[in-house]
Amino acid sequence: MTDLLTRTIKFDATRKAGLDRLDSFVPFAATTYRTERNFDYGPANRSNVSALSPWVRHRLLTEQEICARVMQDFALSSTEKFIQEVFWRTYWKGWLEMRPSVWSVYETVRMKALKRTQTNGNMRSGYNAAIEGNTGIDCFDAWAKELVETGYLHNHARMWFASIWIFTLRLDWTLGADFFLRHLMDADAASNTLSWRWVGGLQTKGKHYLARASNIHKFTDGRFNPQGLNEKAGPLEDDFAFDQPVPPKPHTPLPLGKKAMLLITEDDCTFEQLSFGTNEICSIATWNLSDGRSPLKIGNAASDFTRGALTNAANRACEKFGGNTTSFTGNNAIENMATEAYDAGAECVMAPFTAQGWARAPMSQLAAKCTERGIVFCEIPRDWDTQAWSHATKGFFPFKKQIPQLMLNAGFDIKGKR
Repeated sequence: MTDLLTRTIKFDATRKAGLDRLDSFVPFAATTYRTERNFDYGPANRSNVSALSPWVRHRLLTEQEICARVMQDFALSSTEKFIQEVFWRTYWKGWLEMRPSVWSVYETVRMKALKRTQTNGNMRSGYNAAIEGNTGIDCFDAWAKELVETGYLHNHARMWFASIWIFTLRLDWTLGADFFLRHLMDADAASNTLSWRWVGGLQTKGKHYLARASNIHKFTDGRFNPQGLNEKAGPLEDDFAFDQPVPPKPHTPLPLGKKAMLLITEDDCTFEQLSFGTNEICSIATWNLSDGRSPLKIGNAASDFTRGALTNAANRACEKFGGNTTSFTGNNAIENMATEAYDAGAECVMAPFTAQGWARAPMSQLAAKCTERGIVFCEIPRDWDTQAWSHATKGFFPFKKQIPQLMLNAGFDIKGKR
């Protein structure tokens, strides 16, 4: 492959860095991506994938503008595989949004599993060996250390890792999902939880993903030759029944002509693309809730990227609206944030919509606290999400059929390019 696309990536948590990476990747979004995306060449060579996920997860880049940039150069038919990967994230978020109990059950089961690691010596030793990369399985140990050190893993490596965790090491899947949440820069409640469920055979009941040594050897370009993998395991089973999908509640209408606090969260750091109506921004705040990912400590790479994304968004907001930004951290900030808005004379607080996950409950608590102060709390949805999520009622393949129409609805020319 040509070296025109940077082989190694510096994950700067700025919108400019994300846009620059996107521009560099676009020429490779068609044939190269389609034929080489499944190869994990290691952290020193990410030339075959976009590696945009940390920026997308924090919405320093949005899914819509990624698709728009690719569609400037290609027809949908040429870059279909890449566009589908972009929509996977949208699909997972919509699927969980309509079934919030899946997240709450995950949190409950995870806490029980974490407690068992404290009381069960065998479970604790197996868990510690896995997260420290001391299992003796060459690829798994390398990926565990790479994840902790860099905050990133190739998508195919994530699938192999999850499968080995569940079926070969026989560790609780929620602990593996938690390990990813703590260390991935792009950790997303929906994508991470539902992907781990899918690998284990719980998301699509009875259908699981088994890591095979020959597949790993091939798609790591011979870097690994794992021994002792369980390639005959059956899927996990549980008695959890999915809720029927419930459409999200309507959003509070945006007031007009009010003084407003702009609240920027780690879930959406591109406020420039949102409409604030005729409201005047009189105060700017950022809220870092990343500690809610896990009861355990968040990894340095993940924590640093989130802080950087919020700082970058705050700087851009100050340039646009003037004034300074107040930074808040954790659930304990709710009272102080409502006070900040009240003291600034804000009649409403406006924030990008926060989907299901660890930040959803705190956002609802903040809304209630603002209401107590007589302040209107508005979360602003994105049309991209509203349009797509309504189709995330079943599996991805029915959803995938809607992608061309969703692209047309977004105003893209899907046929007129090479």
